[in-house]
Amino acid sequence: MTLNPTPLLLDNLYWITLLAVIVSSASGVLKAGFKQYDLFGVIIIAIATGLGGGSLRDMLLDRDTFWIRDQVFFMASLASAIVIFIASRLVVVPPRFFLVADAAGLATFGVAGTLVSLMVGAPPLIASFMGVITGTMGGVFRDLLCNEPPVVFLSPLYATVSWVGSLFFIGFLHFGLDITLAAVIAGLGIFISRLLAIYYNITLPKFRFKS
Repeated sequence: MTLNPTPLLLDNLYWITLLAVIVSSASGVLKAGFKQYDLFGVIIIAIATGLGGGSLRDMLLDRDTFWIRDQVFFMASLASAIVIFIASRLVVVPPRFFLVADAAGLATFGVAGTLVSLMVGAPPLIASFMGVITGTMGGVFRDLLCNEPPVVFLSPLYATVSWVGSLFFIGFLHFGLDITLAAVIAGLGIFISRLLAIYYNITLPKFRFKS
């Protein structure tokens, strides 16, 4: 399945990616804030979170890195970092807000990564996994920079809901559903499933050696 880059498709991709950058960068700020990093450290971690997953995806797909091609994405990440940094000094930010921002970034980047991959002709299964990479790797970079184990390997149904949502997104497109509606349904599915998994502590079986 290859999607032709029509003006509507490109417009949808642009706004989904921009939203993903903003919310993912916000999650990076909040994680860095819990570590009491200074403004520069917060900005670096926010940018790594907001732009890291998409950068890795573009490298693997051998395409121009999205935020280098269009600096608006870099500016959005930087602005998100500064705004959240200032806001957190003025109002109390509950720790759970980090989980909401992180889930929103997972959902929006998962859909955007899948969409980009389909546009460059990646097979459906590969495109869905590129959605996972786009949605999760920024968080991996964020956690490593914060000297913590990546949440993707420990937290309830993190990459799992991203992959399932990406597969559903491709399925919706295959059966002719409007691309905007498909993106909204798949994105909301990832977002809500992630929050429910956290709330009910739903996890996959963990590896254990037989004792």
